[in-house]
Amino acid sequence: MQRILDEIALYTQHEANRELSDEVMHHAKRAVVDWFSALYPGTRVAPATNLVRAHFRELGHGRSSLPGFKTTAFPATAAWINGTASHAVEFDDIFRDAVYHPGVPTIAAALAVAEDEACSGRDLLRAVTVGYEVSTRIGAAVQPSHYRFFHTTGTVGCFGSAAAVAFLTNPGDTNVMRHALATAATFASGLQQAFRSESMTKALHGGHAAAAGVTAAKGAANGITGALDILEGDAGFGAAMSDGPHWHRATDGLGERYNITQVTQKNHGCCGHTFAAIDAALVLRSEIGELHPAAIRSIAVDTYQAALDVTGNADPQSAQQARFSLPYVISHALLYGSVRLNAFTETRLSDERTRALMRRVSLNADPELSAKFPAVRAARVTITTEDGRTFQHFSPYRKGDPEAPLTDGELNDKFDELVAPVIGAGPALQLRDKLWQLDRIDLADLRLVPEQPAR
Repeated sequence: MQRILDEIALYTQHEANRELSDEVMHHAKRAVVDWFSALYPGTRVAPATNLVRAHFRELGHGRSSLPGFKTTAFPATAAWINGTASHAVEFDDIFRDAVYHPGVPTIAAALAVAEDEACSGRDLLRAVTVGYEVSTRIGAAVQPSHYRFFHTTGTVGCFGSAAAVAFLTNPGDTNVMRHALATAATFASGLQQAFRSESMTKALHGGHAAAAGVTAAKGAANGITGALDILEGDAGFGAAMSDGPHWHRATDGLGERYNITQVTQKNHGCCGHTFAAIDAALVLRSEIGELHPAAIRSIAVDTYQAALDVTGNADPQSAQQARFSLPYVISHALLYGSVRLNAFTETRLSDERTRALMRRVSLNADPELSAKFPAVRAARVTITTEDGRTFQHFSPYRKGDPEAPLTDGELNDKFDELVAPVIGAGPALQLRDKLWQLDRIDLADLRLVPEQPAR
């Protein structure tokens, strides 16, 4: 029987010998544009700012950029910091079936190594696509049981980063790819308690996965071997981190059906498990009109169990906790009409109107919706007013999901909103335009750091 890593490596070899279709290339560019949207605001907050201070002696010596920090580092350090920053404000992309944010580790690692290797933008896009295809399938294979304890972006993210880097440095070399992925598998880590409690650790999971992939792939390119049955072995990744993985999902459709075309791009700046409820609340807000909290008797949310496990916090005390509080974000959406970065300022967090609404929110796990997780992320919101009227809306999916994707124009608006406050409107527009041309330019043309070190 052929090992899973052998099949995956053969796919990456085939990918090295052909061009991506226009559709897949376009979706790869959408993924990169969206990743930069999440990255830049993340460079202004903890824990990315803490990491820059922690690694200050390493900065300015490599060729891999730290956008937003105006400096560089060696690839693994750049991947570590950029992967963390791009996960910090919860605007990063999602692959639904794997419960996974693929851009965070994959693009952070690929960009760091591609810059170090003086690659073209097309090289980067092809590597990113490979990273997405490999990691999203491995992630889907171990769900839903993997998600009981593990944070998929930290665990499965190691495969995305390792695959992208191995493809960049040794395209078509199946031996390097197999051993890069095998070594990355044993580096996989990330526990859910990190975001069920107050901590900075969740964002670090993305950075660790990015850096681990760089390390694993670079090592494999220089002869370091891994256990090639690490996925399906008796004491391997699947046995340790899943109850009966569905390994056929790890290879189904490789090279034929591209998961990068089925990615969710976030429309709200918080945990994706809350999105369907937020969308439903916004529909009701438009139908009812803005209501004073005193006019609302109750807000009932019916959704899937995993959403409540992760976002059931009824009394968040910090911005991090609020991003994972369904009562908070739905109340904020009803009051303000959105859940963007400003939803998590100290002023908004302490708004008594929001707190009053939160006390009227009840959460219920719907058995049918719970059984369909992770493929379906739906929610039903019912608002009852003090005068006895009832309003209800069911969201079968989330805005930004493949069923209702953000348009290129909406992605541009998101980029402008999140990036311009960090680097200025003019530079943000220039960078955005270049990213859409990434398949036709060199990475150095992005000028992510004002003065790149001489090569």
